[in-house]
Amino acid sequence: MLNSVMVVDDEASIRDAVQQWLSLSGFEVQVHSRAEECLAALPQHFAGVILSDVRMPGIGGLALLDRLQALDPDLPVILLTGHGDVPMAVDAMRDGAYDFLEKPFSPESLMRTLRRALEKRQLVLENRRLHEQADAKARLDATLLGVSPSLQTLRRQVLDLSALPVNVVIRGETGSGKELIARCLHDFGPRAGKAFVALNCAAIPEQLFEAELFGHESGAFTGAQGKRIGKLEYADGGTLFLDEIESMPLAQQVKLLRVLQEQRLERLGSNQSINVDIRIIAATKPDLLDEARAGRFREDLAYRLNVAELRLPPLRERREDIPLLFNHFARAAAERLGRKAPVLSGAQLSQLLSHDWPGNVRELANAAERQVLGLGQTEPTAVAAGQSLAAQQEAFEAHCLRAALSRHKGDIKAVLQELQLPRRTLNEKMQRHGLQREMFLPNA
Repeated sequence: MLNSVMVVDDEASIRDAVQQWLSLSGFEVQVHSRAEECLAALPQHFAGVILSDVRMPGIGGLALLDRLQALDPDLPVILLTGHGDVPMAVDAMRDGAYDFLEKPFSPESLMRTLRRALEKRQLVLENRRLHEQADAKARLDATLLGVSPSLQTLRRQVLDLSALPVNVVIRGETGSGKELIARCLHDFGPRAGKAFVALNCAAIPEQLFEAELFGHESGAFTGAQGKRIGKLEYADGGTLFLDEIESMPLAQQVKLLRVLQEQRLERLGSNQSINVDIRIIAATKPDLLDEARAGRFREDLAYRLNVAELRLPPLRERREDIPLLFNHFARAAAERLGRKAPVLSGAQLSQLLSHDWPGNVRELANAAERQVLGLGQTEPTAVAAGQSLAAQQEAFEAHCLRAALSRHKGDIKAVLQELQLPRRTLNEKMQRHGLQREMFLPNA
């Protein structure tokens, strides 16, 4: 149950009495003598109620109501009125005030009104949370494409972890989409409005690594002209994505660990400490603890980074996603190049499904672009090792179902006629492949 109340009244005796009553009843209370103070202290998503006097110097209670309504029209505002202000308060309720209390009021009437207002606030915030979750899930489904169980699990993990203030290690093969996952962890979390800074640890010469990470003052070393903000400082409030973290020099690992422990850094050539608030998302191909045991990575830093770990399955382990991804990349390439998106034949689809995709999603995107350009598909370099005929048939079946549903824009009757399936069989197959009619409707 929510229990936060912000009290605004220019009379100290009223403030003190209300604060005492509410505190003794278990409410969390903030008191302010002016509306300006309330507005300055109000959190962005205040999970409580405002209790405000009507007549105050500066911004009065009605003007405060207008400003609060502009910030959040569902925020409950209870007005405290004198006898002559009752008609004004009734008008204010038509304009969005939750209720009013006429002075003098009893502690019991105040508690009843506050509890009703807080119950309403709780329902509003819970409804918002559910809508936001549904919206975030829909946006993530459109970003991380795939119907395979491993992709569905990965999307759930990304949504859960994006909201948590923890460092994350993403493990996956080259081309499997580690930076996309890192970007989603940032974009779907509370740091989305701040900077997302990416740094490939394998692409920076060791002698330049410290300056790149920490920045420098003018003259800190030969060639250091002017002050430069480093990646860590630039990511303050946001997210720093360290790709191929296993390539970070050991000397810099020690310094990064210190920053993570103290949340402070110093630029090269400076003695001034700078506070930083950053979330680290690191990407790696090998297991960092295996690297630590081999002496190539600091074990304490590995534990500090790996609060949570996400594993990206290679494309060969989720073949049912290949047709969907190929079509997505082909449409995007066709739009960018001003060409027509290709339609795959059965033989071409079979070739896609039998290829082992050592370059993963990146290789598939390249193959789709080559197809759009009329250069044909890359010949498979390896047959799917360990991929059974049944698994390949499942992937092909998922593609056929998705294609039919897409062609008929979710019209189940038309899909039944084309595929010559009983309704119950189609329902079972759609459920098994994670397909829903709503995904293919014209406005979906």
